[in-house]
Amino acid sequence: MRPSVWTIQRLIAFTLTTLFFTLLAPTAQATMVEEKQVPINHISAETCKACHEGIYKQWKGSMHAQSTAAKDPIHNAFYRKVIGDPNQEDLRTKKGTYPVCLKCHVPNLAVEGKTKLDANPVYAEGVNCVACHRIKAFKGIRKPGKPGLTLGIDAYELGNTLSGPSGILPSGGGDDLDNLEGMDEAANPHLEASKGLFLPLEGKNRLFRTADACMGCHDQRNNGHGVPLCQTGNEYNMGASKVTCQTCHMPNTDGVANHDMGGGHNMGMLKRAVILDLDVKQTGPQLLTQIYLENLQPHSMPTGAPFRNMFLTVTAFNADGDEVWKSTKGHPSKDDPNAYFHLVLLDGKGKPTIPPKAKGVGPDSRLKPFEKRMLNYQIPAQNVASIRAELHYNLLWPGINKAMAKVLPEDVREAKLIAHAQWKSN
Repeated sequence: MRPSVWTIQRLIAFTLTTLFFTLLAPTAQATMVEEKQVPINHISAETCKACHEGIYKQWKGSMHAQSTAAKDPIHNAFYRKVIGDPNQEDLRTKKGTYPVCLKCHVPNLAVEGKTKLDANPVYAEGVNCVACHRIKAFKGIRKPGKPGLTLGIDAYELGNTLSGPSGILPSGGGDDLDNLEGMDEAANPHLEASKGLFLPLEGKNRLFRTADACMGCHDQRNNGHGVPLCQTGNEYNMGASKVTCQTCHMPNTDGVANHDMGGGHNMGMLKRAVILDLDVKQTGPQLLTQIYLENLQPHSMPTGAPFRNMFLTVTAFNADGDEVWKSTKGHPSKDDPNAYFHLVLLDGKGKPTIPPKAKGVGPDSRLKPFEKRMLNYQIPAQNVASIRAELHYNLLWPGINKAMAKVLPEDVREAKLIAHAQWKSN
């Protein structure tokens, strides 16, 4: 029987990939199957692309692929201010410790204790395929009887082979991905090491289909003063949800998990996160306007980096579409504080400050997990034909946004409209 075109393509891809490893690291220490194999944390996502092109494209557009200080402009700005040049080796914090942010943002670099991002092209891939798929177990970020947190890649037991929700077994075992059309066992790079092939893949369903796969990086992050900054894990526990992270962030389509892993930078995810509605009743010369907000997430909204925030605006228009009333003249943080949803970090004197300098946590007006909240406005009814409520999302507090005007691109700084609701008079 003549081999199919699919078979030939797969064999060519496998052969070229193997040749790539041989040429790239002829003196590297063996870490998997073949002697002088490239270390697993140096394996590029480009290698995986040969067989997983669809997943690769999703990952390539994700924040996991943009997680380094070289690609994420916000992370870059803070990294340079707190740590230094991301392309410099042997960087340390002011306390002389290794930059913990690298353990989440550049795990393939952090496992080597290095800091120079441009020392290897793989480091620039941030959280790439191997960074997640080499973990074998979640050890937790809290150690009994020990202070501090063990974060990022240090929170996991790592291996020199790959793991996933389902493994790959020889002779037709495992799930539907085991035997891709036209690929026989001799060409499958995920079979066990005894076959003489690299990157065997074992199944770890209880790891990769639960929050354990995510919480090493997304549970909690303290600053140097022990103040919790990112604290999605605490919020998730508070919400007491049975929904896993993957249910929303990696939904399964046609038997394959989506690797866009959308979050605070993904408009589709943001627009699904909150319900916004309004109800208007006229009482004499006033329109009593009630705004309804509901957080559909099992964590606070917004979550993650503490400078993320949301704000609400309510605007009344006449019959010609002209604005006749608005809930705020400027930013709601000053004119309408109840419509500004954010976390306040405090310095040692009780004044608001930036994350690296925070010594305490102040008021938190963000929407709690699954919270329903009402805001009420009294709008003069004269000449009002319609009322529109808009919910905006911003990656930065107003003060930081203004301060970084010359550092960050406009599309990163600008607020995003994630929900709106409208009322029209009869």
